[in-house]
Amino acid sequence: MARIPNAELDRLKREVSLVRLVESSGIELKKHGKDYLGLCPFHDDKEPSLVVSPDKNLWHCLGACDEGGDVIQWVMKRQGVSFRHAVDLLREGDAALSVPASPVTRNTTNKHPTPLAANPDDQRQLAAVIDYYHETLKQSPEALDYLKSRGLDHHELIGRFKLGYANRTLGYRLPEKNRKAGAEVRGQLQNIGILRQSGHEHFTGSLVIPVINPEGVITEVYGRKLLGKKLRKGTPQHLYLPGPHAGVFNEEALTASDEIILCESLIDALTFWVAGYRNVTASYGTSGFTNNHLTTFQRHQVKRVLIAYDRDEAGNNAADALAEKLTAEGIDCFRVQFPKGMDANEYAQQVQPAAKSLGLVLRSAEWMGKGEAPTPNTGCASDELIDTETGEVLTVPERSAEPESIPPLVAPGIQPPATLAHPCASAAEEVAKSEIPEPTEASPQPKPADEIQADISEHEINMTFGDRQYRIRDLQKNLSFEVLKVNVLVRRGEAFHVDILELYNAKQRAAYIKAAGIELGLKEARSPLHQPARTTHPATW
Repeated sequence: MARIPNAELDRLKREVSLVRLVESSGIELKKHGKDYLGLCPFHDDKEPSLVVSPDKNLWHCLGACDEGGDVIQWVMKRQGVSFRHAVDLLREGDAALSVPASPVTRNTTNKHPTPLAANPDDQRQLAAVIDYYHETLKQSPEALDYLKSRGLDHHELIGRFKLGYANRTLGYRLPEKNRKAGAEVRGQLQNIGILRQSGHEHFTGSLVIPVINPEGVITEVYGRKLLGKKLRKGTPQHLYLPGPHAGVFNEEALTASDEIILCESLIDALTFWVAGYRNVTASYGTSGFTNNHLTTFQRHQVKRVLIAYDRDEAGNNAADALAEKLTAEGIDCFRVQFPKGMDANEYAQQVQPAAKSLGLVLRSAEWMGKGEAPTPNTGCASDELIDTETGEVLTVPERSAEPESIPPLVAPGIQPPATLAHPCASAAEEVAKSEIPEPTEASPQPKPADEIQADISEHEINMTFGDRQYRIRDLQKNLSFEVLKVNVLVRRGEAFHVDILELYNAKQRAAYIKAAGIELGLKEARSPLHQPARTTHPATW
């Protein structure tokens, strides 16, 4: 069961007026100094013994029952409900808490309006549950925080794929099983798989992701426990509806493109989608590529699959087996190579922005067929990611427990300083300045980048762009990736301009370009410095 965050409990205890709550339940309170007095509803009270202290928002009976507590304990005692049920009622507001002033026993009547009723159509009933979970997620800080931690706190994503959260409150809104309506609804939900035979919700504590086909039919439901490694030993983190897997996630992408990114999990597929790569779908785990997937690929005439499974032994083995199967069906396969031990979501979180880092591994995907690839690919090594638009190389080491172990972009031919403070910090900041792509397809066959020729010596770098010559000095004085201050001279014929500038500083770059343009007699300053500052120490400007 998902734990209610302490911050949410503290908010309710602080913001819900206990005086108003007590009065709304039919108890008359009278002012007595700083406190209020009234008849206690939990025993036969003839003289006022219930004390409500608004300053502390607490109550206490000085009479026979000697009960007391905060607003949550009041609702539990007054309504005869559980702790979680009381919290849920308080979240909804005081209107649901008004009851006659009389002693209370354990209540089996649902206090909530039920979102479900007996419905002979299982699909409509399942859709009603998904709608309920969807609304629950939008009002649950713990679920939204989880999405944020995975880089998936995206309004369009949540709505497009009907993401939901099962926090056990659905059961509170169903008629009790000791009533005819409750028995019917609960029995139907058990047949669907939403409730287990014990009566508990199958997806309790999980982010819920439905798989909905283009006709609006829910074919599968996936649940991912929010607690992750904090779960009790033996508790599964990944849940599905009972029975064989059915349907293909984001099938609309297959109708729009003959190239598809295939992830191992739905979380990874959502990661690509948020980053702008909308031609993405997912298996149901390493062994979860079904015949339904294959026939759907064939029906939509998919020609190329970029297999983005986890970079571990299970993911590699599954990718190899799948590539062999798809290749036999005439579908070209490429392997998306994450750093060893990583999956798409983890990689996207560690190398920001995700739109660019994921684009790098997609463009560097390796051909998995026999012989030569249908068209030339980047030909980069498995752990060396090349941005073919700029010529930059992203080197990512083996997986480490610390995100700081991932270095920034490093260009060939230049060795970074021996000591680095936070090697990926400035990389993240500068790469973040890159334009985030619009929703697009990603192919492992981009156009080759233009090669920049540079004369690199121990003390300076010289490059030529058209009629301009650049000389860069003092590069060796920079001892960390947090600083990139150099001496730059640009010459055009007999005219030249030279200055010291910090290449990470956009204002300094703009000032240099403007001054150089004037000195060189250019109407419009055109300089490699127009490009966003790179996080590499080689002067490839």
